[in-house]
Amino acid sequence: MSPASHHADAPLVAVRPDRKIDTAQRLPYFVGISAQTAGATGLSMHIVVIPPGGHATAHVHVGFETAVYVLEGRVETRYGPGLRKSIATAAGEFLFIPPGVPHQAFNLSDTTAVRAVIARNAPGEQETVQPYDPADDA
Repeated sequence: MSPASHHADAPLVAVRPDRKIDTAQRLPYFVGISAQTAGATGLSMHIVVIPPGGHATAHVHVGFETAVYVLEGRVETRYGPGLRKSIATAAGEFLFIPPGVPHQAFNLSDTTAVRAVIARNAPGEQETVQPYDPADDA
């Protein structure tokens, strides 16, 4: 049996992201694809909302890559040692975050929420993250 046909009878799974969880980054995730919802074994995909004027807590992803696609709004992501670097992304843009890079996302608007799709090569609903204190690298 070829690898492509090994799981030929596996079901396809549709998920409506209407269940919200709070993350270690203190942002709401609306659960999409995960081990729990779809039986995923190597990825997860959710929607994150950053409220107007809001931001994530500074953190580091442990052992997984993250891709972000911004649906609405503008985000500044501070990153690297001491969070001294910065990159801005807006609706229609992707952002890649390698494992182990400290970062913190900020909504650049005081009136509009940011909505983004988050995908990572880890199947759990809750990310394995470590809090990060930029003062440790000051």
